[in-house]
Amino acid sequence: MNEQTVNNAAEETAVIERERKQFVKMTQTPIPRLIIGLGIPTMLSMMVTSLYNLADTAFVSSLGDPATAAISNLLALMSIIQAIGFTYGMGSGSIVSSLLGKRDREGADRTASSALFIAASSGLLITTVGLIFIEPIMKLFGASSAETLKYAKDYALYILIAAPFMCMSYVLNNVLRAEGKAVFSMVGLIVGAIINVGLDPVLIFGFHMEVAGAGLATCISQIISFGVLLFVFLSKKTVVRLRFKAIDRKFITYWKIISTGFPSFCRQILASICTTLLNNVAKQYGGDAAQAALGVVNKMFMLAFSISLGIGQGYQPVLGYNHSAKRYDRVRSGYLFTLAFSTALMIVFAAACAIFAPLIMRAFSLSDKAREIGTMTLRLQCISMPLLPLNFMAGLSYQVVGNKALASLLSISRQGLFYIPAVLILPAIWQIFGVESSQMFSDIFAFFFAIPFTVIFFKDLRKKQEQIETKNEKGEGQVCDETDIGFKMEQDFNCDM
Repeated sequence: MNEQTVNNAAEETAVIERERKQFVKMTQTPIPRLIIGLGIPTMLSMMVTSLYNLADTAFVSSLGDPATAAISNLLALMSIIQAIGFTYGMGSGSIVSSLLGKRDREGADRTASSALFIAASSGLLITTVGLIFIEPIMKLFGASSAETLKYAKDYALYILIAAPFMCMSYVLNNVLRAEGKAVFSMVGLIVGAIINVGLDPVLIFGFHMEVAGAGLATCISQIISFGVLLFVFLSKKTVVRLRFKAIDRKFITYWKIISTGFPSFCRQILASICTTLLNNVAKQYGGDAAQAALGVVNKMFMLAFSISLGIGQGYQPVLGYNHSAKRYDRVRSGYLFTLAFSTALMIVFAAACAIFAPLIMRAFSLSDKAREIGTMTLRLQCISMPLLPLNFMAGLSYQVVGNKALASLLSISRQGLFYIPAVLILPAIWQIFGVESSQMFSDIFAFFFAIPFTVIFFKDLRKKQEQIETKNEKGEGQVCDETDIGFKMEQDFNCDM
């Protein structure tokens, strides 16, 4: 046996051992400790990302309302890139967690490697199309005045260059979370955030690049963040391995990734449409000041949403592993704990934002009119912030267990069924107050819309759990094969298929 064969065998043994330990961790660790351990790093990493987006806006706001409005216009472009990235990231992550729950590591490798490949290809397509049509795209997103259009193009240039790295980072982040390595994911995002915040003042003011400097800082930070995440995989610290030979040539693999991630695509692409509509309506009723104010409030809202999203994505691998392992009791406990924990955090955050809304607006170099609009908008959104987790949790749960139709419906409900109509109707009735209150009303309706689907999900879990208990009482449960015996002995897990 040559040295290469010995090394390969040793590497395979190490991967199997990591997989075994991770499986036991995900199906045995007490739910509260597991959710907090996975959710807090994810939440912190997303909050840091939102904070450096706020830092971008804070630095750019010193250049005036048109520059801040330009950054607000770019939220639509960022949402499109996120839509593509989340489609492949959430799709592959959900599939990977389920495959690892079934201990199909080769399938997980194939899914992750294929998702990274298609994310890179899609990112390059976004870059190419975006650079060719950059001016009409920026006008479509609401950059109407000449000054705002110039700033928007300057920033968008670097965002488009970074698009492939951003799309691939979403895949790597979600695969790491799917196998329970949320801390590694957090490190990659935080490194990028620190670099972004550090480069912002240097490039914007030191090199006099203005808005282009903020865009370049974001571009560099995204590339470095991707490099850190890729290094985690290449250093063999993960269960899932990224390999060229694992990239699948079969369409069915990509279809599964896309269809599973489609609810995330719906959510993000509708966010882009909503942002575009809101920017155009804000321009009509409040000019650059309204656009600038909404840009700041949207960044604050994303900071709030990162709490719900972060804790929810900590719950995602727990759901994937345990649902595949038929531990429906743990799925139920995980859902309830995650919902209660994230709602409590949102209540605290919303209360703080409502109280300190004027101070938050004063932290940005906005006009008096923009601060007034921003303060009212933020306070109105605080009313509905604690309602966010229920709709998101319901959609995520159906997405992970493979009910793509209901997951897509829940994903489009908040923006598609409620936010877009609110943006189109309320400003026509209440003018600027309609602009300020659109998000609040859509979130309230989305909360009530999610309630019956949540009830149905729990009823289905209870039915499946009763079936498992009945089989165990009758002695019909059986171990799948000899390799399962070790798992059964360690965690008393019935591998009944």
